[in-house]
Amino acid sequence: MTPPRRPAMADVAQRAGVSHQTVSRVLNDHPSVRPETRERVLAAIAELGYRRNRAARALATARTTTVGVLTSGNAHFGPASTVLATESALSREGYFVTTSALGSYDAAAAVGALERLVDQGVEGIVAVCPLVDVAYAIDELDPPCPVVVVAARRDEQGARRGRYVYADQYRGGREATEHLLGLGHTNLVHIAGPERWFDARERAAAFRDVTAAHGAQARVVHVRGWSARRGYDLGHALAEEIRRPGGPTAVFAANDLIAIGLMRALWEHGLRVPDDVSVVGFDDVEGSAYLVPALTTVRQPFAALGEAAVDALLEAWAAPDAATLAVTAAVIAPELVVRGSTGAHE
Repeated sequence: MTPPRRPAMADVAQRAGVSHQTVSRVLNDHPSVRPETRERVLAAIAELGYRRNRAARALATARTTTVGVLTSGNAHFGPASTVLATESALSREGYFVTTSALGSYDAAAAVGALERLVDQGVEGIVAVCPLVDVAYAIDELDPPCPVVVVAARRDEQGARRGRYVYADQYRGGREATEHLLGLGHTNLVHIAGPERWFDARERAAAFRDVTAAHGAQARVVHVRGWSARRGYDLGHALAEEIRRPGGPTAVFAANDLIAIGLMRALWEHGLRVPDDVSVVGFDDVEGSAYLVPALTTVRQPFAALGEAAVDALLEAWAAPDAATLAVTAAVIAPELVVRGSTGAHE
């Protein structure tokens, strides 16, 4: 006689009239579930006699309850903050996390890091390293589990694998540039991040598009990293240009650290922010509000990115054939935060 089938999470979801994802959130005591929904799910669990048994589930299905997080292997504020938010969201959902860091920013390193995660039998992968080579490596490697990529890849529909989750970098770059133009600045410089990063490409593209549409004089200068030192070095080179009549009066930096280094260099040259030149950053790093002057910047929704990445994995696991799930994207809006480093140009 065949023993009766144990009730599954899908049975609970059907009985309660909710999604698989909502049941998971109730089981992990997630705060975002409405009280009435939580009560309905708990009632369904009691009626069906559902019991979560991770050890038995792992043995029966060869699943590890482990998610791999692919990181860029550095302490850049944006990716590091997103990794922490993702790990926190996964922990609330009851999953273990294993990480794999890139040794370098090329395709071979990306493939190697992905293969290390796959070899550990992870149930899914969240790639928090918005690099062009990483996205293409995921396309080529075709991992045997759902993949969520946190990267502003605008051609995500051309991707072969993975779901894309990202803050709208283009929108953030547009709002930063429009803010400067709205203050009367007509000669602007954008200090762009490394071109191999999707986020840097999007911010630079927005700057070019918006300044061109307004007929402003504009220039993009690329730096080879995201550090304050890069902004500091470039600030020395830009100082004399800013001093000249008709020189640039506003700078949009690709991130806050570059902006901070830039502001230090300009101060050393006797230039005042925002009286002589306005400066905008990106990310809203901790402490940016306490600079003198406080930094105008674009705040990225890191906590929401982590939640969205985990939600995408939950949806993928609930799909009939998660390994071949179609590519989709979730885009979250950033927020322009206006502070003292920008001012009107007379």
